[in-house]
Amino acid sequence: MVVRDRTAEPAPGGYPVCYVNAFQTQPGVAEVPDDLLLRDGGALVADPDWPDEHLLDVSTADRQERVADLVGGWIDGCADDGFAAVELDNLDSWTRSRGLLERADAEATARLLVDRAHAAGLAVAQKNAPELDGAALGFDFAVAEDCGAYDECAVFTDAHPVVLDVEYTDEGFAAACDLADDLAGLSVQRRDLAVSLPDDPDYVAEWCPAR
Repeated sequence: MVVRDRTAEPAPGGYPVCYVNAFQTQPGVAEVPDDLLLRDGGALVADPDWPDEHLLDVSTADRQERVADLVGGWIDGCADDGFAAVELDNLDSWTRSRGLLERADAEATARLLVDRAHAAGLAVAQKNAPELDGAALGFDFAVAEDCGAYDECAVFTDAHPVVLDVEYTDEGFAAACDLADDLAGLSVQRRDLAVSLPDDPDYVAEWCPAR
């Protein structure tokens, strides 16, 4: 499984997965209409950990449909480019919305996006958000971050036959590799936080050692 941004070409070999920032803006990319950006008292609501990313407003059925149409075009592009699956990031953005969005808003939007991806012939990955029942929402597999560090891997393997966990610390990596012995379908990779390319001096990519 090799994940690449939707603006990139699928990686040769392996199982190509298309990364789509489905619930927040992508830094430096102005593709979201102004009235689909979430606001609090007129100010844009940003992800506190990624302040260049602003949350999309999925607070009403109309906005959910419009976001699904917008993001759906990106999903269709992934299919046209030859990806096999799509990873929808920031499904959990409602937890960073200052109470302006609800879990149900994310679930309703996710269902629309999953249907769009399936219609395009793509499998769909649940990205993080262990609070949600990804299988009930129609997701086919999961991509988790630091589920070993936070002891959440079993939540994902209970819901999905295939789970790719990416760990960003040595401690989390060791914990997840220990869990992988008992959790069917769990694959674990250690990566650097920036998810660098191989020619970067900070590049880290390691799989659990054979047991």
